[in-house]
Amino acid sequence: MRTSSPLADERGSSPVEFVLVGTLLTALTLAVLQVAFAMYVRNVVHDAAVEGAHYAALADTTPAAGRARAQAVITRAIGSDFAENVSVGQDASLGHESIVIRVRTTLPVLGLIGVPLGMEVTARAPVESFGEE
Repeated sequence: MRTSSPLADERGSSPVEFVLVGTLLTALTLAVLQVAFAMYVRNVVHDAAVEGAHYAALADTTPAAGRARAQAVITRAIGSDFAENVSVGQDASLGHESIVIRVRTTLPVLGLIGVPLGMEVTARAPVESFGEE
């Protein structure tokens, strides 16, 4: 007759392994989804800044209209909380007059909760005019 030690008995280990592996896979899946969501927010904010800069650079619009356009795009896509810190300005750092739109917003870390002003996106567009230059 063979007796086995209680430490060699593997009965009941499958549920424990399932819970441990399941927890790890769930955490990994949620982390990948959160990174994807953060990239989505960054892309929306960047596209809104580009659209606002191009709109503000048109000859018959104002910089404030470009700022409003960027805020509207961000608000429609991800919410008004992400569109609170949009600034517009002009510079000539590229060799010609340009409109610059800068958006500072929350970097989402856990769902929509994140680091306030943790992400900054800047977009530029050359200023158009009706006159010949």
